[in-house]
Amino acid sequence: MGAMSVRTESSTAHRAGFACFVGRPNAGKSTLTNALVGTKVAITSNRPQTTRHTVRGIVHRPEAQLVLVDTPGLHKPRTLLGERLNDVVRTTWSEVDVIGFCLPADQKIGPGDRYIASELAGIKKTPKIAIVTKTDLVDSKALAAQLIAIDQLGKELGIEWAEIIPVSAVGDAQVSLLADLLVPMLPESPPLYPEGDLTDEPEQVMVAELIREAALEGVRDELPHSIAVVVEEMLPREDRPADKPLLDIHANVYIERPSQKGIIIGPKGKRLKEVGMKSRKHIEALLGTPVFLDLHVKVAKDWQRDPKQLRKLGF
Repeated sequence: MGAMSVRTESSTAHRAGFACFVGRPNAGKSTLTNALVGTKVAITSNRPQTTRHTVRGIVHRPEAQLVLVDTPGLHKPRTLLGERLNDVVRTTWSEVDVIGFCLPADQKIGPGDRYIASELAGIKKTPKIAIVTKTDLVDSKALAAQLIAIDQLGKELGIEWAEIIPVSAVGDAQVSLLADLLVPMLPESPPLYPEGDLTDEPEQVMVAELIREAALEGVRDELPHSIAVVVEEMLPREDRPADKPLLDIHANVYIERPSQKGIIIGPKGKRLKEVGMKSRKHIEALLGTPVFLDLHVKVAKDWQRDPKQLRKLGF
């Protein structure tokens, strides 16, 4: 009897590894990540190129641990930042254990999808799954046509899809089926993260993202990505009673040109106050502690094109 239990133990070795979802903006990547992880970790935004940092969600199962790495969107680079981001993307793709390429069921395959697929074709070793998202928005005939189109796309570009799987992140059954398919592609390994971790983002990076989101709200058209936020320090306020802690956060919002200062600050500083209030609420919810947020707007000339500034701002 003893020998048998040992054998079953080894046949279902624990697996752990990394997966990333790629696809053009609004292909349903964040929704899928959130559905798999079951907790909102990715800071979702309805605009492309806002998740610049690797936000990881972790799916814990008794026999496996799947770590989701969120790469920034791949796009045709126009600036040094664009090229730097694309390098980050390619590096990430070649380092993960499986790539899920998300294509929405309700939209024909377009040039954006082709661009990503042709880049994927260049990454030979990593297994690729095509994931058809938003299947709840189409009928079975349209879905069948999309599955055939994806199969074709793979043939044209020489991509061998490990699986083509339709999911609706709205339905749990398919999401757990997706996890079932991803798990066998991971290497045998003990868990990479402790059970409680849902994201390994350093808190400062998440706080910076929340401030950036709030600062961009309503002015995205005027300042699409010319904002970077750096959290200079996060320190517990001294001399506070244990039951009434306060966290001091000092952050700088960097813009490229002096003319953008007025847009961010608003008339009589009203807008910056709102940004502070809004992001403070989100930060308090994230960290579970009262926060004093000190925000400053600074000009970092043309930071998107300057390698030294980019490094300082964490890119």
